[in-house]
Amino acid sequence: MEVPGRFDPPQQIREVVLVGCGGTGAVLARCLCRIVYDLKRRRKHAPSIKFVDPDRVEPKNVGRQMFTQADADAAAFKAEVHARRFNYGLGLDVSWYGERFEVERHASPYSLVCGCVDNHLARRELAKHEGLWLDCGNHVDSGQVILGNTSSLERLQGGAKDGVYRYLPNAALLFPALLDPEPEPAPQSAVSCAELLEAAEQDLLINDLVATAAAHYLYKLLNHEPISTFLTFCDAGAYGLNLKSIPVTRENLHTYMELAER
Repeated sequence: MEVPGRFDPPQQIREVVLVGCGGTGAVLARCLCRIVYDLKRRRKHAPSIKFVDPDRVEPKNVGRQMFTQADADAAAFKAEVHARRFNYGLGLDVSWYGERFEVERHASPYSLVCGCVDNHLARRELAKHEGLWLDCGNHVDSGQVILGNTSSLERLQGGAKDGVYRYLPNAALLFPALLDPEPEPAPQSAVSCAELLEAAEQDLLINDLVATAAAHYLYKLLNHEPISTFLTFCDAGAYGLNLKSIPVTRENLHTYMELAER
């Protein structure tokens, strides 16, 4: 059995940009701010933080996401609510943008970008980032977290030596279908009310599970701890709670890249 390698990206992390502050993003925002607060407390290097999300809080977000009725009544920007919350509560200096993410405007080569988005257009913009990209995605009761920093096969193939990997495939290279348009929903006339209701349902805590998995990658990256996995699957379905992380090995990378090409 191949011994897992270690991911050592050629990048200094000067800022963390969280894109999407809804279901998963809200939980990850809390984890990120706690990590940065802890770094500051221990007098370690702490990156700056940006929250980016064009959406405002709606009544349907209260309870399912980390917002209050007052946030919904004010129709506040999600990014603003979280930035103010953690700036006041933890003495941080989180900046926020109530607009769509644009890589040239909101990120730099020194950014670690965390994607918590739910549409292909946002992921296409995230894919333009030439650096660390931690991507989160979920379905009804499952999801995945992907850590990568390149969409170049050439760079990926030549970036490993003596068990140390400088480059890992990002979400766009690993799962290109994430950048494709979502399938059109079935006409309501063809689906029963019960089926429509079922399709709209989502496990209340799946966002928390995915965000917690992503937070562990964040913690290791920002504390310069060894990272030996690049992909984590989360499942809260009928067979219980399951997390499966894929080790960084040549065999695993080859296998997943073959799947991506099919």
